Amino acid sequence: MAAQQPTVFTPVTFSKYSKRVLLKTVFESGDGGLGFVDRKLVVGGWVKSSKEVIGDAVRPLVDASVKAAGDVLPLKAKDASCIEIVQSRIPIVRSLLRMLYGNHLHGGEKLETNVHEPPLPSTAFLVVNDGSCVADLQVVVESSLHQPIHLMPSGTCILVEGILKRIPVPGKHTVRLEVEKILHVGKVEKEKYPLSQTRIPMDVLRNFSYFRPRITTVASVMRIRNALTFATHTFFQNHSFLYVQLPTITTTDSEGFSEKFHVTTLATKLAGKKIEPTEDKETDGVSLETVKAAVMEKSNLVKELERSEGNKEALAAAVQDLKRTNELALQLEARGKSKPESRKDEVNFHENFLPQETYLAVSGQLHLETYACALGNVYSCGPRFRVDKIESAKHAAEMWMVEVEIAFAELEDAMNCADDLVKFLSKWVLDHCVDDMKFVEKRIDKTSIQRLESFKSCSFEKVSYTAAIESLEKATPDQKHQHLKSLKFGAALTADHLSYLADTIYKKPVIVYNYPEGTKPFNVRLNDDGKTVAAFDVVLPKGGVVISGSQKEERLDVLMRRMGEMGLPREQYEWYLEIHRHGAVNHSGFSLAFDRFLLFTTGLTDIKDVIPFPRSFGKARD
Repeated sequence: MAAQQPTVFTPVTFSKYSKRVLLKTVFESGDGGLGFVDRKLVVGGWVKSSKEVIGDAVRPLVDASVKAAGDVLPLKAKDASCIEIVQSRIPIVRSLLRMLYGNHLHGGEKLETNVHEPPLPSTAFLVVNDGSCVADLQVVVESSLHQPIHLMPSGTCILVEGILKRIPVPGKHTVRLEVEKILHVGKVEKEKYPLSQTRIPMDVLRNFSYFRPRITTVASVMRIRNALTFATHTFFQNHSFLYVQLPTITTTDSEGFSEKFHVTTLATKLAGKKIEPTEDKETDGVSLETVKAAVMEKSNLVKELERSEGNKEALAAAVQDLKRTNELALQLEARGKSKPESRKDEVNFHENFLPQETYLAVSGQLHLETYACALGNVYSCGPRFRVDKIESAKHAAEMWMVEVEIAFAELEDAMNCADDLVKFLSKWVLDHCVDDMKFVEKRIDKTSIQRLESFKSCSFEKVSYTAAIESLEKATPDQKHQHLKSLKFGAALTADHLSYLADTIYKKPVIVYNYPEGTKPFNVRLNDDGKTVAAFDVVLPKGGVVISGSQKEERLDVLMRRMGEMGLPREQYEWYLEIHRHGAVNHSGFSLAFDRFLLFTTGLTDIKDVIPFPRSFGKARD
C-alpha cells in the first residue's frame, strides 16, 4: 500500500502592520486557498451578505437547500421526529404551526414547552471581503461565540481567528473559515445603512462616496487605479525620468485661456464688514485686466464655434457668456473712474494671504518645463482644476493629470513616448489586475480585455489635422453624426469629431497632429508654414482624447508675439520668459488625463465613477 503523501502547506504571510492575513494572499496563491486548509488564520473584513441556520451542532448533515454553496447544517443525532426537524430547521414553518394549533400539537404535544426557553443554537454563514481582491471568503460563526443578529447585517466589520477548512461540497466557495475567536465587531445601524444587498445605480452611489469602496465595482476600479498609478511611475522611472512635485497654487494660467479657481482669504476679511448695497458683488476681488483677458478668450471661443458650424446651443451659450463678461468689464472700468483712490474701510486685494492673484493650477506644464531645462526628462502626477460649468460624463472640476516634458525632443519624440506609455499601461493592467479585469469584463464591459489586448501591439494611426478633416469630409456618417461634416481649415475638432475618427473611420488608436494656430495654447511651437502648430492628441476607440501634447516654442520673439495676440498679461508670465532668455532648449511633452484613461480601461461611462471623491459643477460631496 502506497504511503500517504504529506500535506503541503502554503506559508502564511501576515500583513506586517495588522497581524492578519489578506484575502488576496489566500485566493491568489494559485489553488483557490486550498494550500491554507487546516491553518489558523486571522481575517478581517466587511460582511457583504449572510444567512443564519438554526439547529444543534451535534451531527453535521448537508442540507440540499444550501448544497450549492457547500454549507453544512447541523441536526440532532437522535430523538428527533420529523416534525421536530421541520420546526428546528425552518422557523417560518414553526410560526405557521403556532398560528394553526396554538401551543399544542397532535393531542397535547407542545410545540413550545417553555416560552422562556433559550434560543436554539444556530450558525451564521457570512460572506466577507477585506478589499484586497475580488474574491470573498465564507466565514462560519456559531451562536455560542457571538449573537448572529450583531454579525449578519451588511457592512458589519469583523476581525476573527479560526481554522480554514475545505468545504465538503464545493460551490461558489471551496474553503471557509470556521471561527474560534471573535476579536472585533464593528456594528451597523441596519435601518440607516444606505447600502443594501441589491445592486444600486452608480449615480445614486455618488451620494455616498464614503461608502462606495465597499461595492465590488468601485473596489475593483480603485484597485485598477492603484495599479495604473504604480505602472505610470514604473514606466518613467524605467526610462530615466525624474519625478517632480508641482504646485497646486499658481499665479499663472498655464494654457492662456482657461477658466480658473481663484485662491483667496478675502472672504474671511469681508465677514462683519458692511457692504454698500450699490456694490456689485460679482466684481469683488476681480481685476479689470483679468476680465479683459477673459473677454479675449471668450471671443476666440465664439469664433471657433461659428467656424465649426456645429452645436448651435453651445454657440448661443458662448455668445451670452461673452456678453456678460463685456458688461462686467464695463462695470469695472466705470467703478475705477468713479471711486476714490483709497478708502480705509475697503478690503484691499493686497490684504489677501498671498498678495497677488492666485489660482488652483489648470496645468503644471509651464512649471515642469523649467525643470526639463535643467534636469532633462521629467514628469509629474497631480490634481488639476478647471472651472467648466457643464455637465459632462468625461469631465470633472478636479482631475488627475500625468504631465511629461522631454528636453532636446521634438514633436515626433513626444508622440512616440505617448504611444509607448499607452501600450505599457494596457499591458500592465492585463498582467497585474487579472481578477479585477475579469470582473470588469463580466459586469461592466464585455470588450474591455479584448480592447486592451489589441492595444499592446497595434500601430497607432498618425494623421495630420488637415488629413483628419479630409477623412471626415469623405465619411458618410449616420443620422446621429451628420453634424460632424462641413468642416473647414481652422475649425476646432470637437470630442465628437476625434472619437468618430478612432471609433468609425480608422477603428484603432489615432494621433492627430499639426493643429491650426488658434486652437492650441500660446506656448506651442509655430510650424514653418506659419498656420499650424506642433501639437497632437491621442484618441482611443471608446476612450476619446486621453493625451494632449506638443513641442514647445523655444524662440523668445515668437513666444512674445503669440502672447500679445492672445492678450495675455506679460508680467504674469515674466518668469516663464526668463527660461527662454537663458539657455533655451528644444523640448516637447504631453499630459495624460489619468481619470479618462481609467474610464477607458474599465468601460464605465461617467468619469465621476472612477474618481474617489469627484467634484463637478454644483457638486462636492465627502
